[in-house]
Amino acid sequence: GWKNVQYVDSGWAWAATIASGLPKGVFQTDLCWMLVPRNIPPVELTRQRVQKVRLVTGMSLPASFPSLQSSFTVPAHTSVKILLDNEVLTNAYPVLRFSKGKGADISLGYAEALFIDEGRDKDWKAQNKKGNRNEVDGKRFVGVKDELIADGGDDQEFTPLAWRTYRYLQMEITTAEEPLTINDLYGIFTGYPFQLKAKFTTGNDTLEKIFETGWRTARLDAMETYMDCPYYEQLQYVGDTRIQAMVSLYNAGDDRLMRNAIEQIDYSRMAEGITLSRYPTANAQQIPPFSLWWIGMLNDYYMYRNDPAFVQQFLPGERQVLQFFNKYQLADGSLENAPYWEFTDWAGGNGWQSGTPPLGADGCSAALDLQLLWAYEVAAKLEDSLGMKVFANEYKKRAAILAATVTRKYWDPSKQLFADTREKKDFSQHTNTLAILTGISTGDRAKALALRMISDTAITQATIYFQYYVNQALRQTGFGNLYLDRLQIWKDNLAMGLSTWAEISDINAARSDCHAWGASPNIEFFRTVLGIDTDAPGFNKIKIEPNLGSLSDVSGTMPHPRGEITVGYHLDLQGRMNAVIAIPKGTSGVFIWKGRERALQAGEQKIESW
Repeated sequence: GWKNVQYVDSGWAWAATIASGLPKGVFQTDLCWMLVPRNIPPVELTRQRVQKVRLVTGMSLPASFPSLQSSFTVPAHTSVKILLDNEVLTNAYPVLRFSKGKGADISLGYAEALFIDEGRDKDWKAQNKKGNRNEVDGKRFVGVKDELIADGGDDQEFTPLAWRTYRYLQMEITTAEEPLTINDLYGIFTGYPFQLKAKFTTGNDTLEKIFETGWRTARLDAMETYMDCPYYEQLQYVGDTRIQAMVSLYNAGDDRLMRNAIEQIDYSRMAEGITLSRYPTANAQQIPPFSLWWIGMLNDYYMYRNDPAFVQQFLPGERQVLQFFNKYQLADGSLENAPYWEFTDWAGGNGWQSGTPPLGADGCSAALDLQLLWAYEVAAKLEDSLGMKVFANEYKKRAAILAATVTRKYWDPSKQLFADTREKKDFSQHTNTLAILTGISTGDRAKALALRMISDTAITQATIYFQYYVNQALRQTGFGNLYLDRLQIWKDNLAMGLSTWAEISDINAARSDCHAWGASPNIEFFRTVLGIDTDAPGFNKIKIEPNLGSLSDVSGTMPHPRGEITVGYHLDLQGRMNAVIAIPKGTSGVFIWKGRERALQAGEQKIESW
């Protein structure tokens, strides 16, 4: 009863004082703990019921358990195993209420999915296949477990100090001399309190299911920070975070966790100049390309939120990141034997090792050179607008040298593709995507390159993560209408029973079942399909250029710093566009359809038979 107001705590010992607390920056001669105001809201705490029983051995249960509060009693000297299914993945504090049963052993196990029982061979190979996540027969439960022993009291309550991630929850009970009564079992959902403000309506159940699943994934990967996954590392990796932050802006219009992430990643920067790959963390890890994507996050914030002063304070950090890379550049701009883990994507093509793209005999990689080139181009724009012209000019100079080198060194005229290394043996979607995004390839040449890189299945394919960039390249080259035909990996996830997006493309053997770097459709349904994008810093100008694919009726609403943007499109039998568009006060925009443009003003406007 210690949670109740009536509980008398006079017998409790006082907590020991470690140090005094003072606001950061206040001087004190002795040890103090530096405090800063919390910049994000408290996490959500909402009660939720576990949905149903899938398997039970040792006794029968009430039909209403666990979806409704129901009690049952386990007799003395009895062992019971109950497999519960929440039907979708969740982050929650499980709450178990029970009475009596002195000496009974109770355990609660938590799993994203069950594992196929592959049997054991002489080599004791790993058993990591999960199969369809809805299936339980012939599978093994493997997961984090809480264990407790009942003391025989009435109305006891157990909840762990940390939230748990689970779709499947397995309760095992072994009673001693006294029966044990389970009074209730439920969860208290927790997470960053994002509110979904976006709507995407197509009449297509699959697309709307993808949107729903992406939002669930994004929510479960956001707590006090963004996280790569809730079940395993629970770490704020920059590559994941950039995509997650954009989902937050497009779906919730809430930038507070994004600001928090940008600040924390800046705090992590090493003396050498780069940020850590993930932060906060107890174990430092370096992925230099993620520092480049952090520069991309600065630009994302600059373009989509009207707060240039926030971005401006991080420009010194951006300069340090780029100076780190400059130390490893050759005279022609290529990175030579860049240190640490040069993770780019969990791709499995020729020459890729542990997510690192192929290196040539000269120690150089096209994918790494192009990521650096992209960062130089972004940083030059930020410095031009917010920083120092001398840095902008220097980054433009470095970018021009590197761009010329990439074209000379990696272009293969016989394959009409950019190669991964100077030897021109390996090719990937990654390198060619980045060649388009950096402007190395433009115009008709870029269009041909874009089609070639998605049609040539012999080259290394991007996984669910890096498809975010592949699809940007397609949209940039005018192939946004292909987007809705490129959702097979997300459809495969749904067909395999996932309620959130798996970490890698090999769904059957994916370790993590919840990685929000795969939630990019929750951005592209609005940015590509509905066509809504920023056309000036601060989202003060809006460009709307829909790519409807095979859709003829689609509508949506998304949050904007000044309000919301609403669009509705209908194509008549002749393929003519009929649209209703509303943009917020204080903005202007342009509507583009089949190469024609029409100016947009604040408020609602109709476009008929266009």
